[in-house]
Amino acid sequence: MGQLSRQDNIVAIVKDKGYVTIDELASQFAVTPQTIRRDINELAKSGQIRRHHGGASCDSSTTNVAYATRQILQLSAKEQIAKRIAAEIPNNASLFINIGTTTETVARALLNHQGLQVITNNLNVATILSAKEDFTVIIAGGTVRSRDGGVMGEATMDFINQFRVDFGIIGISAIDPNDGSLLDYDYQEVRVAQSIINNSRCVFLAADNAKFGRNAVVRLGNLMQVDRLFTDAQPPKVITTLMKEHKVRLELCTPT
Repeated sequence: MGQLSRQDNIVAIVKDKGYVTIDELASQFAVTPQTIRRDINELAKSGQIRRHHGGASCDSSTTNVAYATRQILQLSAKEQIAKRIAAEIPNNASLFINIGTTTETVARALLNHQGLQVITNNLNVATILSAKEDFTVIIAGGTVRSRDGGVMGEATMDFINQFRVDFGIIGISAIDPNDGSLLDYDYQEVRVAQSIINNSRCVFLAADNAKFGRNAVVRLGNLMQVDRLFTDAQPPKVITTLMKEHKVRLELCTPT
């Protein structure tokens, strides 16, 4: 199989599965992982797929990567981000936590806290945190999205608007590297996240470095609306400048 044919097939496989590892591709095409890495780099440069550490995904502005795949994407980075956010949350605080695999990782990192009150529209977060008898976990009403346990709709926003909490912890699908726009795939999900931002005294955005430059069709807001950005690598220069101008604090979360 020639290089061009192999790369075409790689694109087709990634689009079909949403995400595939380098080892899987190397095995399927009977080539070395180094060869697959070169293919992925070339395909990523031409914008046909998105490169990740250990694999590649399909980069669509209208459809997010499957939930089960997102759970393992950038997992080490998400765990570092979650650990750092948890360290900034005091015991007995009140929190909003929204939909997303990153925010679910944050929830796990909060299990050693005491006395938290958490309002969430994420059934997975509620399940994780309900194991703690001294936590109060409140689930927003609304329509449950079967693929990831997200709760959305007008009832969800009405519920969230009844609260004013210490910290809003939100995840995001993409950040525009040119102007700091926060982007996602679902209009209803975005509206709920906007309500969380508006009703939090301090907003923490959890976003691994793969979120910079991704495409998503719905605009949630702008990076300038958050108080602190927790990420695992230095953001693009335009984003760094924007954050300094609007006094958004950068928290680089790297292994210690």
